[in-house]
Amino acid sequence: MKHAFRMVEPETVRRWPSAAAATIPVRPRLSQAFASPPRRAVRATLAAIAVAILAVVLFIAQSPPTVYAIDVFGALRAPGEPAFTVGHRGDRATAPENTMPSLELAMDELAFVETDVQLTRDGVPVLFHDVTLERVTGDPRSVGELDLAELERLDAGAWYAPEFAGTPIPTLEAFLLALAERDDARALVELKADWTRDEVRLVTDLVERHGLRGRIVLQSFSLETLDSLRAVAPTLPRIMLIRELPADPVPLAERLGLIGFGTTVDSVTAQPSALVLAHEAGIAVLCYTLNTDEHWEAVNALGVDGIITDEPSELDAWLAVTSPGT
Repeated sequence: MKHAFRMVEPETVRRWPSAAAATIPVRPRLSQAFASPPRRAVRATLAAIAVAILAVVLFIAQSPPTVYAIDVFGALRAPGEPAFTVGHRGDRATAPENTMPSLELAMDELAFVETDVQLTRDGVPVLFHDVTLERVTGDPRSVGELDLAELERLDAGAWYAPEFAGTPIPTLEAFLLALAERDDARALVELKADWTRDEVRLVTDLVERHGLRGRIVLQSFSLETLDSLRAVAPTLPRIMLIRELPADPVPLAERLGLIGFGTTVDSVTAQPSALVLAHEAGIAVLCYTLNTDEHWEAVNALGVDGIITDEPSELDAWLAVTSPGT
């Protein structure tokens, strides 16, 4: 840094320097140079510092905290500890699957409810499982072939029992509104098939709008969908559904930013060491869809964290006998 310094007398007493003085170069002390930097430089430095501080504050304020499996599921289970119960598509033993009567029963009674989401032709997320509507409504078309208005005219309850005739296929938003009204209710929401980033935003925006971060766990079999979720909403908890766990599931979980896996009873009983490695890394393991005492006993003995079942009342009764106090 180079500065030219010259001592100047006030105007009222200006003197010309003597000849002797003119022959002696003026050398200000180094400390003086740093003690009096130019005002423009000072202002620029302070402005840069202020911008840096503001950027850090905004980054902290806008970056939601990372979510871990224990934040959503509580402490991970040790062998022999009872798993929590997840109502598969609601309480299918009492009401037609993936309808509000079934889902509300499960939300009122269980630790978690599980449901499935697909997009209508006009881009509305609705709750439905099958590839076609035929089994439940009698219509051979798929959800994606109908607009919401057309879909809402279908009957999703009469096939189950006469008293449920006229029950519609619910929208995801209707489900989230009901969930938000129940402080203790939580849900596993499966995105069926492959979703793009723009498509998953239709779901994640609803989750955020209704303040359900941490109470909704998004899940999918699709790597494309899980990649889209990670890109769009990296701190929303998500699970990979997989029919067979890798021998070491941790690298896959870390790559996709997962809090857990949902898998089969055969997978965990064939490779119990995979469950151990997952738990050591803080990753949860759930099993689907188990409906018999034999399966419940097998996975509980290994320490699976959650059991997804079509018989939630039966599972709760079994747990009450085998694990009193739960």
